[in-house]
Amino acid sequence: MVKPINKHMKLSESFSGALRTFAYFMASGTHYLLKGVDYLKLYGEEPSAIEQAFAIFANVIELDENGEVLNAKHAEKRAVDYIRSYCDPNFKVMPPYEDWELELH
Repeated sequence: MVKPINKHMKLSESFSGALRTFAYFMASGTHYLLKGVDYLKLYGEEPSAIEQAFAIFANVIELDENGEVLNAKHAEKRAVDYIRSYCDPNFKVMPPYEDWELELH
């Protein structure tokens, strides 16, 4: 009898680590790009803003053919810029977001 091969793909350790690190700094209130921004209150009061930031992170992050993350810091920057602009209407995200970056899947 032939043993079936599991064809389900798993997230790479590289991606899992990038996501975990981003989530930690977002949830702890210590993300270095958000110094001085009181964003922790969004978790309880406006969770859709946090949801959008994580969607941006997931949409922007790129992996190579082996699942290695190519642009973790860039994905983080795009995501935290959304939070900064959400909390500070004077902050302008540059370059402006493209539609694909903001999609919720």
